[in-house]
Amino acid sequence: MSGGLEARASIERHSKSFALASRLLPPRAGRDAALVYAWCRRADDAIDEDGPEPPAVALERLRAELAALYTGGAPAQETREFCEVLRRTRIPWRYPAELLAGMEMDVSGHVYETIDDLLVYCYRVASTVGLMMCHVMGVSDAAALRYAAHLGLGMQLTNICRDVSEDWQRGRLYLPDELLAQHGCGGLRPRPGTPLPANARAACSAAARELCALADRYYASSDAGLDYLSPRSAVAVNAARRIYSAIDAELARRDWDVVAGRAVVSARGKLWLCAVATVSTLARRVWPRRGCFRAVPLDGVLHECDVSL
Repeated sequence: MSGGLEARASIERHSKSFALASRLLPPRAGRDAALVYAWCRRADDAIDEDGPEPPAVALERLRAELAALYTGGAPAQETREFCEVLRRTRIPWRYPAELLAGMEMDVSGHVYETIDDLLVYCYRVASTVGLMMCHVMGVSDAAALRYAAHLGLGMQLTNICRDVSEDWQRGRLYLPDELLAQHGCGGLRPRPGTPLPANARAACSAAARELCALADRYYASSDAGLDYLSPRSAVAVNAARRIYSAIDAELARRDWDVVAGRAVVSARGKLWLCAVATVSTLARRVWPRRGCFRAVPLDGVLHECDVSL
């Protein structure tokens, strides 16, 4: 199987939402997006506790591998096509490097004291992917970067709220202590392999409700970024945004019960949201807010300090 097909298989296996949205992209951008996703997925799998080497060792290997890709070293077989994407689309080193910095927070068992602390993590593991995608989609205006970062923040906050129970059993807790303390359960620490304690569920649900409300604000802000994309790319990004925000709606329908099982959007629901995304994107084109799309190499680099609402 070629690298491109392997990348497509990876995205289909691990994220049906992203797989569906990426199929709406122009062909080359869709292939490049799958290769970027596959590298991110490979890095995430490498630092997993069940991986073939200790997570800290795997992280240092990934950093050395990334440095080689940006200093002209010969890429390994498994990173050759990703390296081609990096060079052709001029993705800055800082973005994949920041993603690995986010993974280091997982490896070190970082404790999230505040919402701002959590947003740094969300920027590193999710906004950076959106920023890399700006290069993949040929965005020409650096003003689009803030909106791409906001979309990543919203998506990662949704992921965190959806996976509270699952993450707890893996020994991770992303809900900020300040939120949990406000709801009577500060100082909560995960115990790998054990279910979320019954006396912590109400506080976790309340914290998830507040984080989803914040995610919705980031989603709303990110919509302005659609005007910086080509029509097909705008439809794809709009679809992904709507599918993820629909997960928030499903969590609300469950009254934010964090142990009720994984909240998902049905296949039929996703197709409907893709149709809505297409219509709403076309409506933006009828009354355009910006000039025509023009793909040129993007030089702007955004750091997490620039992504406040």
